[in-house]
Amino acid sequence: MFVAMVAAVITCFFIPPDKPYLDYFDLKTLTCLFCVLAVVCALKNIRFFYILAQKIVELFGNARVCILALVYITFIGSMLIANDMALLTFLPLGLFVLSTTGKNRYMAFTFIMQNIAANLGGMLTPFGNPQNLYLYTRFHIPTGEFMGIMAPPFVISIAIITLCCFLFVKPEPMTLTGQKYSLPWARTVIYLALFTLSIVIVFRLIPYWIGLVVIPAVLLFMDRKALKMVDYPLLLTFVFFFIFSGNLARVEAVRSFFSGLLEKSTLFFSVLSCQVISNVPSAILLSQFTENYRELLLGVNIGGVGTLIASLASLITFREYTQNNPGKTGYYVALFSAFNFGFLLILGLFTFLLS
Repeated sequence: MFVAMVAAVITCFFIPPDKPYLDYFDLKTLTCLFCVLAVVCALKNIRFFYILAQKIVELFGNARVCILALVYITFIGSMLIANDMALLTFLPLGLFVLSTTGKNRYMAFTFIMQNIAANLGGMLTPFGNPQNLYLYTRFHIPTGEFMGIMAPPFVISIAIITLCCFLFVKPEPMTLTGQKYSLPWARTVIYLALFTLSIVIVFRLIPYWIGLVVIPAVLLFMDRKALKMVDYPLLLTFVFFFIFSGNLARVEAVRSFFSGLLEKSTLFFSVLSCQVISNVPSAILLSQFTENYRELLLGVNIGGVGTLIASLASLITFREYTQNNPGKTGYYVALFSAFNFGFLLILGLFTFLLS
């Protein structure tokens, strides 16, 4: 957020604030993102995802299948509640499962697979990754076409993740124990209704302002903490990058430079951009210079794997791992880089061949 703010302020010296600034902001994207994040925080506060995940994990009896279940839960969760929230919800579950069953040696691998699953699982749906929600709205991409574009790399991602879990985790006996929780059914039903409302807004079935009125109003009475827990820095990052990219698009030299690069290969340069400035900023910036939303969409999703800063979600995983495993930072970064660049190479080559 701070980097985005500095970038926005610098560009303001070249393009002083004026009336066209108002056209920079995609209010629907910001509203949809806020609504989804707020409802997910409310569901998290009643331990909805924890209980759901624990029930699923309890069905399996060995380390390999249990870790695969944790990764799949994160994968599916990112499709429904966005990659950042999926990691914040399910990384603690992975930590709990492995630490209470004496399988700490799989901690780094599990966290890395959960991270990759969150980044790549969210690629299939418009609300799975923040950059998807932006591009889906920015280019008015039909839902069927959107999912059709992302389906091939999505399927390949599932296959590679599954293969990695089978290759690197032994089928050792594993028993999961822990405190049992029960759901407050009235709140659960209301929150799921609000979640459904936010998804309906994403798919453009009702005006976005309805969610902006209804969801905060309900949560104000039922769970004010959820409204405080919303990732406002993420929302502000979008705001600042709207200003930054909007201003850059009005500088002719910059427009010509980026337009020229993207004409050569939108897919390649969007993937490359993610490795340096992350996937969300890349989507916002590069969308100002190309109408090739297919390759841009593929690039900023595949580009979420690779370097540690290719996705903001990867920094969440890095923070969670190092806080619970001090002194193992170097080992984690090395393992993270090996797996992530491996995924990037395979998915990149696969997508280039299909293009």
